Amino acid sequence: MKQKIGVVTDSHSGMSAEEAEEKGVLILPMPFTIDDVCYYENVTLSWDEFLEKLQFTENISTSQPAIGDVMAIWDKALEQYEQILHMPISSGLSGSCDTAKMLAMEEPYKGRVFVVDNGRVSAPLHRSILDALEMIEEGYSAAQIRDALEKSKAQLVIYVALQTLEYLKRGGRISKTTAVLGNMLNIKPIVKFDVGALDVFQKCRGFVKAKRGMLEAVKHDLETKFREQYEKGEVYILAASSASKEVTEAWVEDIRQAFPGMDILCDPLSMGLSCHIGPGGLGIGCSCRPERPAAK
Repeated sequence: MKQKIGVVTDSHSGMSAEEAEEKGVLILPMPFTIDDVCYYENVTLSWDEFLEKLQFTENISTSQPAIGDVMAIWDKALEQYEQILHMPISSGLSGSCDTAKMLAMEEPYKGRVFVVDNGRVSAPLHRSILDALEMIEEGYSAAQIRDALEKSKAQLVIYVALQTLEYLKRGGRISKTTAVLGNMLNIKPIVKFDVGALDVFQKCRGFVKAKRGMLEAVKHDLETKFREQYEKGEVYILAASSASKEVTEAWVEDIRQAFPGMDILCDPLSMGLSCHIGPGGLGIGCSCRPERPAAK
């Protein structure tokens, strides 16, 4: 007998294969082209291999998954579930979400596949998947869960400090001259991911100041933008990293000291985001618990 609702996501979610298998979540691997060779995230290209290639080649591009691959994973999911929530990377960062929405309007997926576009990627998307699984357990319908997650779209912020301006230059977000001068002056930018977009938030002299700036920014958000949810205990602290295991663990410990008693969900930055962030990046943010619908 089929279960009622399942979850499908893509590899931008930061959820590990082990956790996905344990929770019954299916993950669509995202494709990359590196020196004219196509790789799939965490399938034919590991995180360590990706970081090495990221440092030594500029010929890296991301792309949408093939429609046939999307259909194949949906078909597999629908063998197990009556309906599925498809939770891809934010439409503000990739066209794959809009493609999935159009595909979900066609048979045999119409009324069976519900695409969630709530502006998430990496740890925030991972947290949204956990929220969706909780709501499935609570008995809400797929449509109600999609609507609740999308309604909470603006209840998110994440900051990421970069070790270098090189990758913002590669992505066309800053000029070559700005990147050269910034690196000479030891400028470490903080980018802000808010409602599906990635923008430069602050520029700091040195990485220690950048980390401190991120912690202060999140504290300010908890005291202002998310004050009501924070006082109710309905805010999750999130962390992300494109740095080494040791550096990441030290960063998580800094966050624990800054926000004692709060649980921290930490994931590697997705390969797609890391193409713009570069190696050595560290992030912190927060996401609010979605408001439950009035009736099930």
